[in-house]
This record gives sequence, C-alpha cells and structure tokens, in this order.
Amino acid sequence: MTVRRYPVAIALVFVTAALILSNGFAFWGDTVALWIDDAMQLSAGLSGVVCGFLVARRVPGHQRWWRVLVATGMAGWSLGQCVWSWYQLIDGRGLPSPSLADVGYLSFPLFALPALFVLAHARSRPERERWQPAQWFGVAVVLDGLVVTGSLFILTWTAALGQVVRATGPDALTWAVAIAYPLTDLVVVVVAVLLVVFDRVDRPYRANLLLAAVGIVALACSDSVFAYLVSIGAESMKPWSDAGFVLGPLFITFALLFTPRARRHDDAGQAVGVDWWQVALPYLPVTAVALLITVQLLAGAGPDGVEVSVGVLVVFLVLARQLLSLLDNRLLLRRVYEGQLQLTHQAYHDPLTGLANRALFADRLDRAVEQAADGGHRALVLIFVDLDDFKEVNDRFGHAGGDVLLHAVAQRLLSCVRAGDTVARLGGDEFAILLEGELDAPQAVADRIQSALRRPFAVHGTLVPVRASMGLVVPDPAEPLVTSDVLLGRADSSMYAGKRLGKDTTVVYHPSPDSPPDFPSALRRADGGLPEGFALVFQPIVRLADETPVAVEALARWTTRDGTAVSPETFVRAAEGAGLGAELDALVLDLACREITAAGLDLTVHVNVCASRLGAAALEERLIVEITETVPVPDLAAGAAAIRRLQALGVRVALDDFGAGYSSLTVLHALPVDLIKLDRALTTGVQPDRDAALCRSLVGLCADLDVAVVAEGIETAEQAELVVRAGCTTAQGYRFGRPAPLSQLRLSTLSAG
Repeated sequence: MTVRRYPVAIALVFVTAALILSNGFAFWGDTVALWIDDAMQLSAGLSGVVCGFLVARRVPGHQRWWRVLVATGMAGWSLGQCVWSWYQLIDGRGLPSPSLADVGYLSFPLFALPALFVLAHARSRPERERWQPAQWFGVAVVLDGLVVTGSLFILTWTAALGQVVRATGPDALTWAVAIAYPLTDLVVVVVAVLLVVFDRVDRPYRANLLLAAVGIVALACSDSVFAYLVSIGAESMKPWSDAGFVLGPLFITFALLFTPRARRHDDAGQAVGVDWWQVALPYLPVTAVALLITVQLLAGAGPDGVEVSVGVLVVFLVLARQLLSLLDNRLLLRRVYEGQLQLTHQAYHDPLTGLANRALFADRLDRAVEQAADGGHRALVLIFVDLDDFKEVNDRFGHAGGDVLLHAVAQRLLSCVRAGDTVARLGGDEFAILLEGELDAPQAVADRIQSALRRPFAVHGTLVPVRASMGLVVPDPAEPLVTSDVLLGRADSSMYAGKRLGKDTTVVYHPSPDSPPDFPSALRRADGGLPEGFALVFQPIVRLADETPVAVEALARWTTRDGTAVSPETFVRAAEGAGLGAELDALVLDLACREITAAGLDLTVHVNVCASRLGAAALEERLIVEITETVPVPDLAAGAAAIRRLQALGVRVALDDFGAGYSSLTVLHALPVDLIKLDRALTTGVQPDRDAALCRSLVGLCADLDVAVVAEGIETAEQAELVVRAGCTTAQGYRFGRPAPLSQLRLSTLSAG
C-alpha cells in the first residue's frame, strides 16, 4: 500500500465499521448476524496472513522478518477463529473456555511481540538522530514507559482483569486462560505504545508501526470484553463487542501492505518536525484513568485498593517526569546561553588569533574617545602595526605557515601590553593596539613591541625574522572632539610614512601645517551649528520663455582658515568617509530652509540631501529633494516606497544628473519621481542633431509620464536654443546665473522681475 491508496484504505475502514454497526442490530436475525460476524473476523485475519506473506517475499532483511512473524501470528489467530466459529455456529456450544481456539488466539501476541522489536530494529537511524538533546533521555523513556504501563494496567484491571481475578472459575486452567488474554494484551499494547511515543516522526517505517499499534489496541479491547464476559458467565457475545476482532486484523493488514518510499539523499538535511503525539501520548492513559476514577466516585462505587495503589504510584511517576523536564529545560537554557556567549565571542574576535576583530576594536576605541571627550582625561595611545614583507612568508611557507606566524605575532603583542589594553587584528597582517590609563612613555611601549617582534619566530621548523612598521598616535588633550576615525587615519598614515622611510620603524604622528584640511573635525567642532568657513550658495533655475527664476538649488561651499576654497567633492567625500554624511545633509537642508524663509522669496528650493531627512514644515510644499545618480539605487522597491512617503508629506522628489551615472529607463519607470534634471552631457551641443533627438525623446517620454524636466549645464545661447526646440521649458546653468549667496541672488531676481 502506498500513500496514493490511503483514500481506498480509509473508505474500506468506514465501510467495515458501518457493516459492523448495522450487523449489531441483527435486522436479519441473530443466527445470520453471528454468521456475518464470524465471516468478517475470519476474512480480516486471513487477509493479514495472505498479504503478510506476499509482501514479505518482495522486501529484504528486517522488513521481511517482522512481516513473517506478524503473518504467522495472524495465521494462528485465524485458526483459532475457525475453531471458535465451529463451536459457535455448528456445534452450538456457546462460549466454551478453555478450548483449542484459545491456543490459536493466544499465539498472536507471542509472535506480535518479537515482530514489534524487529520492526523497531529495522527503522533507519541517521547519524543526526542518534544524539538526543536531553541529558536524561534514557531516564525519561523509563518514566514515560512506567506511566503508560501503570495507567493501562488500571484501565485493564477495571475493565476485565479485576473481575477475572475475583471470579471463581470452575478450575485453575479456565482461570489461567481467562486471565492470559488481558495480561498478554497489556504487555503487547504497552510495547506498541512506547515504540510509537519514542519513534521519530521522519523515520520511513513510522506508518507501519502506527497501523500495527492501532490494530493491536483494537484486538486488546475486544479481548478485554471477551475476558469480562467469560468471568461473569455470559453465553454469547454481540457483534458490536467483536468490532476489535474485525478492525484490528484490518489495520494490521494495512501495516503489512504499507511500503514506504526510499529515503532520498536530500531528505537527510531537512529539519525534523515536532510530533505532538510523542508529547501527549504518555498522558492520554493518565487522563483516561482520572476520568474513570471520577466516574466511579460519582457513581458511589469508589476505586478498589489495587486501583488506588497503582494510581498513587502513577501520580508520583508523573511528578518525577515533570521534575526531570524542568531539569532538562534548565540545562537546555544554560546551553543556549553558552551558545550565545560563544556566538558573541566569535562575532567580535578574530578566529585565527583569538584577538579582538575590527568591530570590537572600533567599539572600544569609540568608548575611549567618548570618555576623553566627556572630561575623563584618560591617557590614550593608539598603535597601528603592519608586518613588513609578510607576502614573502606566505610565498615561502604557504598560507598555513603564514597563519602560524600571525598567531605567534598575536601572542607576542599580548605579552607586551597590560591585561586591560586591547590588541586587535584588523585583517591580513595588520594589527592595532589601544592603550588606556596611566601609561609609560608611548615611545617606550613601541620600542618594547619592536624588540619583541624582532626575535625570530619558528615556522615549520625554520626561524623566521619579522620586522614591522608602526604608526603611533597620542591625542592632544587641547584638540577638541577628535574622533576614532581621525585617530585611525592618523595612525595608518604614520605607519605608511614609516614604510617609506625604510620599514622596521615607528613613526609618531605630529600635526603638520601642510596637512590637508580636515572638514570632518570642523563639522564635529560645530556640534550642530555652522562649521567655520561653511556657507551655502544658490543657483537659479529659470523658465526658458522669459528667463525668470522659478526655483533655486542650494549648493554647499567650505573655505579653510587660510582662505583655501575646498571643492565640494573633496569635503563631501571626507564627511561621508567619516560617517558624517547624515549630519552634513541635515545641515544643508536646515540652513537652506532658514535662509529662503528669512529672505521671503516665493521660490522652490532644490536640496541634495538624504531622503530620510526633512526641513521645516513651512517649506514642505516648496521643497524638492534631489536624488543623485552617481551611485546605483540598491533596492528600487524600497526607494519607491521612500519617495511616496516624502510625497505624502508634500515634498517633491527629483532625479538628478539623469543620463549619467547609473540612470536608466528602468530607474525612471520604477521610481515615482516628480522631476528629472537632464545631465549636461545631453546638452553640450557637441553633436547637435543627436543631442536634439535625445532631448526630444526624453522630454516627450517625461510628458507622457507627467514628470517635469529641467535641463542642467546650459552655458550658451545655442544650448538654450537646443533644449527649447526639444520641448524643455526650464533650465539651469551659468547662462542664467552662477552660484552666489542668497543676497546677490535676490537682487538678480528683483531685476529680472
């Protein structure tokens, strides 16, 4: 039987159950009902015999032998049924006991019990399943088994066993045969239930075990009824009482027929699901016992001494099992906590050397700088170490030899500093050392490190000399708001200066008047205010028909103390590299909004800022945020959602430098912008015919999409004429005004009006 035939099997079960139910009413007479009942029992038993032996011929190993054992047991059971039918239908003796029928019936559990163990042994056990997560798994199995056994014993005692034990049979043999049914059934049922409980849900032969267990339980139920009727001297059994003798062999036949598909190789890596029956099944018999005792108390026929004694034992076993679960959960939580600590350590430490990695070093350096900025006045020294000619070691000994050397260098560096200092491997052959607190002369610390590294290292049995270039930085307490990025940059530049001097040396950083301007430091010193030398200029955007300004674009400018004008590309890139891009965006946006508002100009202002930051609410309807296309948009869907959020606030969005960088029609289609600014490369007039055709196409496309167009970089009348012929109505460029302070722009605007 395969999974495809499950509906047929389910339908057969329902039809059989319906036939048993209708036959129990004996509409066609008791005699006919008995004939039908016995025929159904015998047919079900013989089907198990035939199917078992037929399938056993087609399967190998353990899968064959457990089927042979079950089929043999069903053969004995069927022979007993034949004898029983003879007595009941032909000989007319009623319910003789003991008889040869008992020999056949009792042979089934004798074969079923070893068959269950053979089936359990045949189940595949992948390596990943052999380890159990619970430390007390073996004890838990024993406790769950005892709980199930005790509960089923109480149910069996109440249903039949107690009555049989208390009954006064005609002789000892009759009593022994009568009690053999519930006892053997109890043993087989307990074994089957325990195998179901502790089986894994993804094992291929689980369906065989479940079907066999259901059949065994069904047989046991009817056996218990039979034993009870014998104990009270009943002369007949109604067909309803024999339901287990029909459905039980039927389910056992399904178990013999079921052949699972071969386990695929890719199934081994799949996650194992949670089988809630494994959790609940041990407690279902306990629940049944509780309900049974409750009914007995309500009926006034309280439980006898055996039920009370075994019930108390089951209660203590359940309590012990719960205590074990609590202990196991506590151990599991401890393992999870230890695993989290290990993951945290791996996330912040270099796997090769065990030193702090770049992330942990940056965090500690940031904290040290913050403490110094808050007035802690803790001494701080940063040393950047780079091994000289490390590539030669890799070429000579291979990467394995290089790893050995890096690990040894890490240990030497640790030996040169105190326990509270931080030594990190930043990557490759680069190391960094952070010294905090009361320190010796920094140069003496560097000399100690140099001396330690100059002692040869043993690599694969060979002594290897190591040299290192180091950059040393001691922050000046008088210098405010120095950042970790600045310190690392200084240490790195000092280290490379040492390499240029001939390697194997230490260079201490000293500020130089010839050093490049440091815009990030100026931005930090401003602390949210206007950095020294920073200002905005504005360039008009005009209507081409009459060259009247309709908008302005805010552009950032920065001049050093000595009057040097630093290009925007330079200081913007420096701010981005120092992680201050968001602060610069906010500064430009807020300053532009304030100046336009103070000037009282009724002009739209264009600002190149991060899309997640907005200025004053009063300018939302006259603010256009320009998205530059010098870098690709990483997620167009997320970018489109961000643009819609801005538009919902009244802020319009423009696509800057369209036609250059990473712009494309796909970007224009995906991003719901309000305006595009054509890059000056499309309006230079180098190829007038091609430029005009391109501009006409883009302007027409944007008109269909209801997107406005501004032509950038217009410097001559010819370029202006080109974009006018293309259909463009607004433009920006030196022809209409150079970037200038707002006061000068206002004068030009008034004169234009």
